[in-house]
Amino acid sequence: QVQLVESGGGSVQAGGSLRLSCEISGDILSYNYVGWFRQAPGKEREAVAVVARRDGRAYYPDSKKGRFTVSQDAAKTTVSLQMDRLQQEDSGIYYCAAGTLTGGITTSRRLRPGEYHYWGQGTQVTVSS
Repeated sequence: QVQLVESGGGSVQAGGSLRLSCEISGDILSYNYVGWFRQAPGKEREAVAVVARRDGRAYYPDSKKGRFTVSQDAAKTTVSLQMDRLQQEDSGIYYCAAGTLTGGITTSRRLRPGEYHYWGQGTQVTVSS
């Protein structure tokens, strides 16, 4: 089992920044990717950033490249998401999730919520104009 706890959400004006953290505990060797996902009201959950546990390599959907930065600490128990130049459409609940991807791993699969089976409770981010 893996437990994930998000923190750092809040309210910010458009153009501002927020940094989210995900504390990971439990069987930390049982997953190989950690992702950040956003869910807005009435919309499907979507990936905003993913990091590979083994080497810290980051993956982003095209819409988030350049504004969002994901990283993990040296112990690989904390995954952070730095969000800059926030826009109103970035609002939503942000979830941290861990998953084990095997076989032919593509960026598309890395960004797919269904590939992740351990989820945190989420943290709210609200961006106002």
